[in-house]
Amino acid sequence: MRQGGNAMNSVFNMLLLVTMAGGLFGSLAVYAGDVTPLAGTQPLTMEGDIASELVSGVDRFLLGKIEAATAQRGNYWKRDFSSAEKYNASVEPNRKRLAHILGARDPRTPFDDVELVGSPSQPARVGQSDSYEIFAVRWPAFANVNAEGLLLVPKGKVRANVIAVPDCANSPEQLAGLEQGLPPESQTARRLAEAGCRVLVPLLINRAPSHKRQYITNREYVYRAAFVLGRHIIGYEIQKILAGVDWFAKTSDGKRAKIAIHGYGEGGLLALAAAALDTRIDAVCVSGYFDDRRNLWQEPIDRNVFGLLEQFGDAELASLIAPRKLIVDASHGPELILNAKLGAPARLVSPELESVRREVERARTLTKDLSGAQEIELVSDGGLSALLSSVAPGAKLQKKEKLPESAGKRGDSAARHTRQLQELDRHTQALLLESSYVRQAFMKELDTSSPEKFQKAAGNYREHFRREVIGHFDDSFLPFNARTRKVYETPKYTGYEVVLDVFPDVIAYGILLLPANMKEGEKRPVVVCQHGLEGRPQETVTGANKFYHDFAAKLAERGFITFSPQNLYIFRDRFRTLQRKANPLKKTLFSIITPQHQQILNWLKTLPNVDPQRLAFYGLSYGGKTAMRVPALVSDYCLSICSGDFNEWVWKNASSRSSYSYVHYDEYEIFEFDLGSTFNYAEMAALIAPRPFMVERGHFDNVAPDEMVAYEFAKVQFLYEARLKLTGRCEIEYFNGPHMINGKGTFDFLHRHLNWP
Repeated sequence: MRQGGNAMNSVFNMLLLVTMAGGLFGSLAVYAGDVTPLAGTQPLTMEGDIASELVSGVDRFLLGKIEAATAQRGNYWKRDFSSAEKYNASVEPNRKRLAHILGARDPRTPFDDVELVGSPSQPARVGQSDSYEIFAVRWPAFANVNAEGLLLVPKGKVRANVIAVPDCANSPEQLAGLEQGLPPESQTARRLAEAGCRVLVPLLINRAPSHKRQYITNREYVYRAAFVLGRHIIGYEIQKILAGVDWFAKTSDGKRAKIAIHGYGEGGLLALAAAALDTRIDAVCVSGYFDDRRNLWQEPIDRNVFGLLEQFGDAELASLIAPRKLIVDASHGPELILNAKLGAPARLVSPELESVRREVERARTLTKDLSGAQEIELVSDGGLSALLSSVAPGAKLQKKEKLPESAGKRGDSAARHTRQLQELDRHTQALLLESSYVRQAFMKELDTSSPEKFQKAAGNYREHFRREVIGHFDDSFLPFNARTRKVYETPKYTGYEVVLDVFPDVIAYGILLLPANMKEGEKRPVVVCQHGLEGRPQETVTGANKFYHDFAAKLAERGFITFSPQNLYIFRDRFRTLQRKANPLKKTLFSIITPQHQQILNWLKTLPNVDPQRLAFYGLSYGGKTAMRVPALVSDYCLSICSGDFNEWVWKNASSRSSYSYVHYDEYEIFEFDLGSTFNYAEMAALIAPRPFMVERGHFDNVAPDEMVAYEFAKVQFLYEARLKLTGRCEIEYFNGPHMINGKGTFDFLHRHLNWP
């Protein structure tokens, strides 16, 4: 079930028109007269939709960070160029990091030989020519996952072993010349076999519409759940390729024939990464892929790798292959447009030759000081010939086309693809079942023997959460430059629009409500009231929105100062592509939202009537998601209330069975890397402890069923009450209603823990 705050329909559209016209939502409470700023601030003169400008500014900020990433990568590399052996040892930490973020983590399954796939009616030998035979094969990869594809075996001496990796739009049979769909010169497996190579061709998961949810592709379907569990479809398919390398290394007799990889398109990505990870691969040819990865955020989301651009562009991957042979074939690559009806929108374009040249030159520069420097050969045609020359000197590609003959009926290729897809799905679901035990082991250093020791130990986990899960920008805050204007005037409170500077191009924006009866020098608690998906701060104040019920205004009427921030999750693909831009930098939306909240609190603490020790957070839906993450990192928040969001979050993101799961919906930005191994909601709540924490839960809230909410909350309650012996600080209120602010038990919780009145 998608989270609330996005079902405004005609009401929202009407209010948006008012906003675009004058920057404000219309309501009886809007003050239409004097727009004098709050004392100590500058007048706010911004017109139009400030929320739109907020999103646009963050977009510019992230694009700037992507541009700057290349120059900063050297900080993560300590290359020793004195010898090939020392060089490989010096880049091993980078190689391990690459394997981690690609999700190539599961131990590969040892095996003696590939398995022939056939039956009396469908023999395993599916084709042959005068010089080679073609077999349908299967080989173990990891856990209960197998690779499937074709094996082409020369009838004479094996000159080299090659794994030919197709683009995900092509079948192994097309590479072998057994099916139409590729021109003869692109039938790489057939051409290599004719030259005396033993060739293994793995099947890749395609980008056809998913068999379960037609509006996302098969690759995105696998990616979504795997990403949350620290795995990746890229890592899964690399492991299948490297299992083939294991077999080649084992079955080459005597002075082993060399091992090479050729990949085109998606296969080029996998070939480059596999060769970067495994030094047994003697040479690699990357065709129709090698490029500057600055536009990674525009590529299909199944290529989204968390933190890739922090350490790696294609040039850095090439440097992990050094001093082995790399051929970059700047051929025309696959082109593709995916629209929003197929999950995350995406665009694939063929790499421009000049861009490829620049990245190749950058790769050469990175390894130029290596003794026996890497040979990187750039070709615009003939990459296959160059690869063959490097691993089988003297072998020649045949100039005359001669397609193999089919040997009887072949197996059902659609059924084979479904098997492969289902095996990956089952593996991911097995990881989901195991994930709670993985998190237990991860959190084992959390000392609960006393609140003091707990807080010290939690600090280390908080820093891991900040750096490795949420992502943190080290930029210094700009001066507030607070701009305000009065927008509400009622007998019980006065309201101001507020804009603050955070980072260059990044602002914070929201609505401040000041109770009318405050005395000079009196210190009041503050409640930060956070809207949900596609929401606006004005909706927490007026309009009787069915989700928020004016909870910021009602709290102000009770004497609390309230601040309602505009969060980033608005304008659909405009904010979702911010996540796409942030992820390759090892960042997320909350890498921006968290400093925005910190800057808001920094400013609020300067106001004369604000008590800096009593700053509370209360958010619904995506605001509830914020309530789990921001207070865990921003210690100025003295308590947090999560409404309409708390549940078994890893399950909600990674289950391919549950109808509640985000695997089946269009929020493609929602997935966070490796939460399954680190922080579910119970672990996030542990970072909020020992501060008070509350969950507000409607029985008919379709975010999750009651039992999943209760299951995860029980872990939090056990931590607070049994382990830390902190009674009364951890509560849940169930109410007989839907996805909304109920404002009863939570209001009591605020009054009690904020000591007001």
